[in-house]
Amino acid sequence: MNLQKLANIIFPNVDETPEYYTVKYPKRNLKEGAKVTRYAPSPTGFQHIGGVFAALINERLASQSEGVFCLRIEDTDQKREVDGAIEDTIETMHNFGMDFNEGMIGQETFKGEYGPYRQSQRAEIYNTFAKALIAKGLAYPCFCTVEELTALREKQVAEKITPGYYGEYAKCRNLTPEEAIAKIEAGQEYILRLKSPGNLENRFEFHDLIKGDISFPENVQDIVLIKGDGLPTYHFAHVVDDYLMRTTHVIRGEEWLSSLPIHIQLFEILGLERPEYAHIPTIMKNDNGSKRKLSKRKDAEAAVSYYKEVGYPTVSVIEYLLNIINSTYEDWRAENPTADYHEFPVDLDKMSKSGALFDIVKLNDVSKNVICKMKANVVYDNYVAWAKEFDTEMYGLVTANEKMSKEIFNIDKDGPKPRKDYAKWEEVKEVIFYFYDELFYKETAEQVELPKTVTLESAKEIIKVYMNKYKANAASQEEWFDDLKVIGLELGYCANRKDYKAYPDQFKGMISDVAGAVRAAISHRSNTPDLYTIMSILGKDKVKERFEKFLEI
Repeated sequence: MNLQKLANIIFPNVDETPEYYTVKYPKRNLKEGAKVTRYAPSPTGFQHIGGVFAALINERLASQSEGVFCLRIEDTDQKREVDGAIEDTIETMHNFGMDFNEGMIGQETFKGEYGPYRQSQRAEIYNTFAKALIAKGLAYPCFCTVEELTALREKQVAEKITPGYYGEYAKCRNLTPEEAIAKIEAGQEYILRLKSPGNLENRFEFHDLIKGDISFPENVQDIVLIKGDGLPTYHFAHVVDDYLMRTTHVIRGEEWLSSLPIHIQLFEILGLERPEYAHIPTIMKNDNGSKRKLSKRKDAEAAVSYYKEVGYPTVSVIEYLLNIINSTYEDWRAENPTADYHEFPVDLDKMSKSGALFDIVKLNDVSKNVICKMKANVVYDNYVAWAKEFDTEMYGLVTANEKMSKEIFNIDKDGPKPRKDYAKWEEVKEVIFYFYDELFYKETAEQVELPKTVTLESAKEIIKVYMNKYKANAASQEEWFDDLKVIGLELGYCANRKDYKAYPDQFKGMISDVAGAVRAAISHRSNTPDLYTIMSILGKDKVKERFEKFLEI
């Protein structure tokens, strides 16, 4: 009776019971095997690529099982909340093709029947479960001050005892209800703690869907359930939320693995059905031969904003993350080159148990494959959208020459081996700049790339002759090259490598040197698509102008 009185004094306005909320949020009517997952970030900063990684796993497993994917905001640490973080999370996930079935859709708004989906708006629910625990003698008010807790920890560390608030060190654990009530009525501040029934001598066995079978000592700590500000801790809130939202699979970072004994114990004490757990590996980076955690402070690629700024298509990042999630993705993609990535079945059993290594070189390879398969108009639209925000000069040039720009983006698109010139939009400018006079004519002689065996003077000698003899209306690449070969032979260049090796003194060089001179004159670069295509896009007058300008360098 006194326990109930204590519960009523602590929560005088809580009239409901946990059973009320169990009925209010019933089991979901989903097909067998459907997964209910959630992405549950704290709004303490802007999105990290690790968050996208975790969300993608949750979204894929829910979607491919015809389940439910929720966004829950865990904002019980309100001192660290960052303005705009919730909107950033929603926008980021949308940009990466992940729209939630239910949960937060704005700073204060949500969709779904299992809300609110913001923990700071669920205090009444947590208080109901906490009140029930107090009434059963499974939780208690703790009146220890910060100074007392600090002194306790220092004493334990000095004596090489496991630090924490438990057993004989839990000063308020054995207060009678009457003693606790007297302290409350005297105005003493307090928090609520779990009265842990754990025993360090006991262990519990657990099967993690990624890590496999694991064993832990039972939790003995009297953890905090409700803080001094009236809000719950993560431990308490997420257990109540995952039960009431009928989450079937908690898929979260492996940094939470050490907290698992607390969470399992809470489900058992509360008498709630618990979900399956899967602890995903931390994204790591190879740093001078050793692995370390991808860092927000040290690594630009840790921030989601980085991928937008440098211009990786979001689908490239998703496909790369799928490579990390399941190593079988690469083989699946090779066997299904045109399939949508949504068709790939993500499997927790095939996830790496250890740290997932983030490799920017691999990301670039994946992104080149993604971009090379895009139709020219899709590349144009994506590039223009990026350039409008991050390269206004290129935006102006590309949009002012839309027809030509689309022809540029279409070079070698339809062949069996499409070109893989760029992995991100910021690389496009260097690859295609020479098509635009405004950029091309800014270059100096030092920037012109020539074949190793060709000097600028010998290249000019070639162009003097070639510009007056080449046929601008060649019907094919083969016809164009035959004409170039004839002109090259007339100039004293060799068409046969064996002859050139046997009699090098009889020739000025190879026909490839002639082509290299032409390439330098119209592009200033040694590595470009085939010259016939470039010259066709530029047109006769532009090509002739470039030859004339080249002679003036």
